[in-house]
Amino acid sequence: MCGIVGIVGKSNVNQSLYDALTVLQHRGQDAAGIVTSNAGRLFLRKDNGLVRDVFQQRHMQRLVGHMGIGHVRYPTAGSSSSAEAQPFYVNSPYGITLAHNGNLTNVEQLAKEIYESDLRHVNTNSDSEVLLNVFAHELAVRNKLQPTEDDVFAAVAGVHGRCRGGYAVVAMITGYGIVGFRDPNAIRPIVFGQRHTDEGVEYMIASESVALDVLGFTLIRDLAPGEAVYITEDGRLFTRQCAEHPHYAPCIFEHVYLARPDSIIDGVSVYKARLRMGEKLAEKIMRERPEHGIDVVIPIPDTSRTSALELANRLGVKFREGFVKNRYIGRTFIMPGQAARKKSVRQKLNAIELEFRGKNVMLVDDSIVRGTTCKQIIQMAREAGAKNVYFCSAAPAVRYPNVYGIDMPSAHELIAHGRSTEEVAELIGADWLVYQDLKDLEDAVSEGNANVKDFDSSVFTGEYITGDVSESYLNRIEQARNDATKAGGQVVSAIIDLHNN
Repeated sequence: MCGIVGIVGKSNVNQSLYDALTVLQHRGQDAAGIVTSNAGRLFLRKDNGLVRDVFQQRHMQRLVGHMGIGHVRYPTAGSSSSAEAQPFYVNSPYGITLAHNGNLTNVEQLAKEIYESDLRHVNTNSDSEVLLNVFAHELAVRNKLQPTEDDVFAAVAGVHGRCRGGYAVVAMITGYGIVGFRDPNAIRPIVFGQRHTDEGVEYMIASESVALDVLGFTLIRDLAPGEAVYITEDGRLFTRQCAEHPHYAPCIFEHVYLARPDSIIDGVSVYKARLRMGEKLAEKIMRERPEHGIDVVIPIPDTSRTSALELANRLGVKFREGFVKNRYIGRTFIMPGQAARKKSVRQKLNAIELEFRGKNVMLVDDSIVRGTTCKQIIQMAREAGAKNVYFCSAAPAVRYPNVYGIDMPSAHELIAHGRSTEEVAELIGADWLVYQDLKDLEDAVSEGNANVKDFDSSVFTGEYITGDVSESYLNRIEQARNDATKAGGQVVSAIIDLHNN
């Protein structure tokens, strides 16, 4: 899971890129990077850490130019070394920088092709660098001194023809413009918009619409599956479908957990989708446990709050904030290392005893992945005096790893893999547990946009829509995602100074 942004402006875009990455910080807290273009020269700063820590005043002053891209990263494979912080850069053709959200499922084949056929060198273990070299090669074979929009879209079509998996990309072609594109299944989100200034129209591409909102851009729309948008340095915008067989199947976990509630993804309000998740959970509880005896509904901050509020309303019981969150602790789901996740839970949340003592408490979370966090939270509720502790998940049971850009662990680390609901309830210490039904979850999202009928729901079903995920592949990514590999790294901070001939 990562956040990407690209801006073509009429003045320096460094501050706007910084602000956009800050808004997208929830999508990755491991590393951040910005590259800008000015008079044919590129200026890059990237390092491990939060946006506010990576970019100091001295860095911002050097990031000049009215065109640039940015990235916030959480590693889904390989190492958390800052050598793999994005954007990545290749000098041929033209000088291209690229930032990517997602994961390529055929990266090993592509890396071999790049070396043996494209005659290109890849310097890291990142599939984003592989994707960059594929795009660069596809643009180079056009053999144009000055690329046109037709050349750019042909290169994107070449990427779609070679790459498999889920990906949303922004790439900057030095001296020419910025291109954004989305995989043919639209698994990962990407939107674009515009704002009017005294100097003219500025354009922005981002992972989520909230980044546009905060910076005063008006959302134009999401990119369709397989579609690309190209914005020239002088502010001309072009879009084109670049995939032969596009199929709308966005990742449903964006609505469950990843995206901010104030975002609109594929025409669906994340906030409203989560309200509907709460409605459908309440209906299931009333069907299965009409005498539920719940005294109070308490969300586990922050993502589940919207669903929990509507759940309480539908059940006709009190909604209370029972946990106080330390906002200086990161999101445990995207925190590298199981030890760090365990340690952070009690630092992150503290129970308000008066909301628990002597009550039958329904705790609501967005999902249950490893079960580590919810088990500790249930114990906290009991220690605060809860009579009974029930647990509700706004998502179905997560039983399979994600291969399209979310750091879901291997199957054996998932608490629901191979277990019944009752067995999971016992393991996490809940008196009883309710999971959202998959159809209800999909209906909760698709009600916001009837044109989106299919979803990537592979973490619940084990059915991978790209059709190329084998057991051997899952075994390889399990090894790559081993927590022991996610450690260390040296600082990478560079200024690339190139003259565009």
